[in-house]
Amino acid sequence: MTDPLARDLTAVADSLVKKSVWIVGGDGWAYDIGFGGVDHVLASGQNVKLLVLDTEVYSNTGGQRSKATPRGATARFAAGGKESAKKDLALMAMSYGHVYIARIALGGNDTQTVQALTEADAFDGPALVIAFSPCIAHGYDLTHALDQQKLAVQSGYWPLFRYNPSRIASGENPLVLDSRPPSVPLASYLLNESRFDRLTHVASDDDARRLHDAERDVTERWQLYTRLAKS
Repeated sequence: MTDPLARDLTAVADSLVKKSVWIVGGDGWAYDIGFGGVDHVLASGQNVKLLVLDTEVYSNTGGQRSKATPRGATARFAAGGKESAKKDLALMAMSYGHVYIARIALGGNDTQTVQALTEADAFDGPALVIAFSPCIAHGYDLTHALDQQKLAVQSGYWPLFRYNPSRIASGENPLVLDSRPPSVPLASYLLNESRFDRLTHVASDDDARRLHDAERDVTERWQLYTRLAKS
């Protein structure tokens, strides 16, 4: 039988300490095989937080292509470079209107990373935080991971933002774009990773087309989020 005093002390502790429920997984789970579950949690309106460690590839299966893999990147089952653009999980979640969403990169902006995680935890409802996550399948020395994250942000490849529905009540735009406009060429980021060799060492018309399309993906995504943040 449970000790009444212990039970009372537990009840007091529960009332003093805020419970925080986080679900943590990779992009293969969030974008692909577990997307139905992710969508269910976000749609439920429950106070549950999801942290997606986005490596843009199925890391645990040896570098298999996922829906998070960007156009042009090579991976298992995409040896010639992925033909389609990366799925925009954040934009899909925004359609609900009641989900806190953030895209973060520790090496790109550590202050924004802490701010986003703090806001997500405090938000009274579901939250989705998508974190840029280095992976050995990217094909570079991971001791340079923070520098590479910085280039991803500076080139516009990985825009940082926070979408907070709580701002709507005060008449503010819920979307805050934390990135500055791209200040370095996309190639500055791509050249460091062997998964983009087909783009940075153009050897055929197909490679040239994929490079053009990859650059267009980055430009159009940046322009889209810029418009949404201003509207």
